[in-house]
Amino acid sequence: MDTALPATTESLTLAMEASSAEESISILQRVLADPSSSPDTLRIKEQAISNLTDLLKQENKAEDLRILLTQLRSYFSMIPKAKTAKIVRGIIDAVAKIPNTTELQISLCKEMVQWTRDEKRTFLRQRVEARLAALLVEIKEYSEALSLLSGLIKEVRRLDDKLLLVDIELLESKLHFSLRNLPKAKASLTAARTAANAIYVPPAQQGTIDLQSGILHAEEKDYKTAYSYFYEAFEAFNTLEDPRAVYSLKYMLLCKVMVNQADDVAGIISSKAGLQYLGPDLDAMKAIADAYSKRSLKLFEASLENFKAQLEEDPIVHRHLSSLYDTLLEQNLCRLIEPFSSVEIAHIAELIELPVDHVERKLSQMILDKKFAGTLDQGAGCLIIFDDLKTDAIYEATLETISNVSKVVDSLFIRSAKIMA
Repeated sequence: MDTALPATTESLTLAMEASSAEESISILQRVLADPSSSPDTLRIKEQAISNLTDLLKQENKAEDLRILLTQLRSYFSMIPKAKTAKIVRGIIDAVAKIPNTTELQISLCKEMVQWTRDEKRTFLRQRVEARLAALLVEIKEYSEALSLLSGLIKEVRRLDDKLLLVDIELLESKLHFSLRNLPKAKASLTAARTAANAIYVPPAQQGTIDLQSGILHAEEKDYKTAYSYFYEAFEAFNTLEDPRAVYSLKYMLLCKVMVNQADDVAGIISSKAGLQYLGPDLDAMKAIADAYSKRSLKLFEASLENFKAQLEEDPIVHRHLSSLYDTLLEQNLCRLIEPFSSVEIAHIAELIELPVDHVERKLSQMILDKKFAGTLDQGAGCLIIFDDLKTDAIYEATLETISNVSKVVDSLFIRSAKIMA
């Protein structure tokens, strides 16, 4: 650092009035170099840290924020632990708002975890570890994240820190969902709800709980309940102007399509709340709803291609749209083959406008799943459809009669045994 400046209000004013961001940063760094530890100096330094953090964030200087956090360790020994926690979390949050800094955030969190262990600052360490686990989930380092969360949950439960416990249980639920372990994801979410019921939960956190609940219900194909949770999450995020509101709205529209109410999508988008979030995400869901309403596979595939980032790269939407696409393809194939007893696969592929090998693979799967009775003659390249064999009702009636006679005989045997006794 340059020569120290006295930590005074005038120094802060000088930094604010500087002609460039670089000059302001330089002045604030010199203010922090002031060796004085009087109460007024510490207060001025706290304000200088806040201003410097904002400036470095605006200038996208993530590495400088990391250096700042390391340099402030001697200052942290002079202020209360609660203020230290506030500053540390503030700087980590600032780094998080700078694009493409995930690896730096992980490295920074690991450094701070080690420092908090050495300094025996349990409260701060637990929160930094929770942030670290969230970052590990983000980069798909699931085993490391799970190991970290397992120990952290036990520790936080002993201390009965309900607010942090809600965050950690929610994160664990997301982790298990990513690993396709639905029972454990639901168990973690239930634990988070139980902890949340005992305390006041901020609206943003309640919205996160509702969003996760909706995702898990959608995974179980309970789309009506999922829609209710997504709506609650949307209401919470919309009030807070949280960017996650658009995702909640997108998942609401997805649920409408999945329960065969695609016609409602346009109405929701054109509502007062929907108009605030017009953009690629809602356009993608509108295109999918239109394709589904028209039962058009061509439009469906065009939508997937045109809105790849919003549909295929969103794992939650992609998972459900894959199922929807299969359903739509099966419905179209059943409709096309209905008039035929034997038909060329190439002709069906031409009618449905899909590659022959794709259609052949789907037809063989439908035959195995008993969606219709038939066989593929691959030598001739034909599909042969069998007539549905109607089961004669007399067989079921005969089985029922035999079953009833058996019960009568058993009853008579028991009675005769009692008489003979």
